[in-house]
Amino acid sequence: MAAKAMIRAPTEGSAVSSSPVAVESDIYPSYGACVDVTKVARGGRTVAAMKSLVILPTFNEAENIAEVLDRVRAAVPDAEVLVVDDGSPDGTAELAESWAAGHGGQVSVLRRASKSGLGSAYRAGFAHGLANGFDALIEMDSDLQHDPAALPELIAAVANGADLAIGSRYVPGGSIPNWPKHREWLSRGGNRYAAFVLGLQVRDATAGFRCYAAPMLSTIDLTKVTADGYGFQIEMAYNVAGRGGRIVEVPIRFSDRQRGTSKMSGRIVFEALGLVSWWAVRDRVLRRRSRQPEAISS
Repeated sequence: MAAKAMIRAPTEGSAVSSSPVAVESDIYPSYGACVDVTKVARGGRTVAAMKSLVILPTFNEAENIAEVLDRVRAAVPDAEVLVVDDGSPDGTAELAESWAAGHGGQVSVLRRASKSGLGSAYRAGFAHGLANGFDALIEMDSDLQHDPAALPELIAAVANGADLAIGSRYVPGGSIPNWPKHREWLSRGGNRYAAFVLGLQVRDATAGFRCYAAPMLSTIDLTKVTADGYGFQIEMAYNVAGRGGRIVEVPIRFSDRQRGTSKMSGRIVFEALGLVSWWAVRDRVLRRRSRQPEAISS
């Protein structure tokens, strides 16, 4: 039986809906189900017909990069891949270029001089994708925590009209096996806090496995999206919701990395929560005050 994708309507105050609602749909089968998701489409468009770009930020991922590229190619043979490498001293960029040369292309490498952060890498990838006419732009980690087998379902959600499809751990059918409880509680608590203070109708706003529709992404001024890590993911979802965008959460199985070391830290998590608090004050308090009419003196 196919798992359900959670479709989130625009948040309160959007141009599309005056009140937030959440509905479920059986349109999107869970990956691994015996359904051809490439035939789930809107307006006759299939997943294969979507010009898709998978953006892979890398820093010292030599142990993983070839397997990631193998599995992405197997899951979405027609998609292109952009590896955004932040000067990995372990030769990640060279391995990606070698893989591309031996597998018929469709993989390019954007070399950057030094480690500049996840948000910066995705902004560079988005700019490249929008400039080159891609329809769907996908964020995905290079450490095998995100299963490339879920890619067709995320792209299918956008083909069906979603502005943002999030690979979610916290909707029915999603899972995070082998996580210690304290880590899960921190993640779930952070997501609930962000949803509450921002009025964001998303259960997994910090998730980094997601697909954007290019028309929506092109409306966001990426130079003003300055957060990194978890904060970047929340800020981008908040931008989409604030523009009346349709957000779909697709259940995924999120696994711990098998090789290499994690780039995330507790500091990044708490920095993200601080930013969330500031955005809430800025948008719900300061701007409300600025719109209040001045008192007329007698």
